[in-house]
Order: sequence, then structure tokens, then C-alpha cells
Amino acid sequence: MGWEDELFALFDDLEDQAGALFAAERDLEVADRSRAEYRQVGLAGRLMASMGAEATLGVVGVGALTGTIERVADGWLLLASGDHDWVVVLAALATVEGASARSVPPVAWSPVTRLGLGSALRRIAEAREPCLLHLRDGTRHDGVLARVGADFCELVVGEGRRTVLVAFSALAAARSRR
Repeated sequence: MGWEDELFALFDDLEDQAGALFAAERDLEVADRSRAEYRQVGLAGRLMASMGAEATLGVVGVGALTGTIERVADGWLLLASGDHDWVVVLAALATVEGASARSVPPVAWSPVTRLGLGSALRRIAEAREPCLLHLRDGTRHDGVLARVGADFCELVVGEGRRTVLVAFSALAAARSRR
């Protein structure tokens, strides 16, 4: 092998090393950007991508709930579980198993998803369906939702038609009694 061949082999080797260094740097940059972008992903976005899927939710004050995620909205989700529908407050979620690996950014959500927890509870109240309210401290109240305010709901309980006001901040989930 002549000196020219050795020189070209050296250049080829240096070019290969530079390409490998560039690829390694690019991989690190992509991983770093990926981590930075993932910081923007919220739990609601992951749940939105999981609509229609079966999941097990760990809910503070309730325990494990398994069912199909039917709807995700501003601060709550609807879980269909057997004979019951659950309105689960997102702030009361401790764990989610079975969620999609993907996410849907809020900008891609339907305008209907901007309806808050009060809207979901108003639908239950309008139907006059019996329901069971689970609070984050583990207590439960069984009755019929009468009215829903800005940050609380009125539940009529028992034969004496006693009214209990329940703050949204204390609510973990509402279960239909159908």
C-alpha cells in the first residue's frame, strides 16, 4: 500500500470518527429535548389519549377503580365501570394503570372538554339519579344531588331529606346508583 492509500485510509478513519461523534452528540441533544418537552405533558393529556381504554385508577379516599375512560375534561374524568359510572376528580387521582403511552396536548382538545366538574355534577342532578359521593377523607354520602354551585354541591340524604353541602375540594368521586 502506497503513502497515498495510507493517507486516504487515515482520512476515511478520521471521517468515520467525526461521524460517530456527531451522531453521539445528536442522540444526546434529542434525548435532552425529549426530556424538556415531556415536562410539558400533564396527566390530563395522557388520560385524554387513553379515552376508550380500560384503566385502573387509584383514587384517594376511594381505592382502586377499574373501567373504561369515557371522557376527560377540566379537572375530572368519566369512568364506566360495570353498572356504575364514576365521575372522578383528577386532583384525587393517585395512580393510573393502563394509560396510553401517548398524550394529547390541550390545544387539540374539544371545546367540550373545558366543562368543569360542576357541569358533570349538574347532569347527575338534572337526572335526579341517586348517587354516592366519596370524599377524599374516605367518608361517603348517599343521596340525590339537588343543586350544584360554583364550588360545592347539595346532596339530599335520607328519609328526613337532610341536605349536606359538599365542597368540590373535598370530593374524590361520584358514583351513579343506576
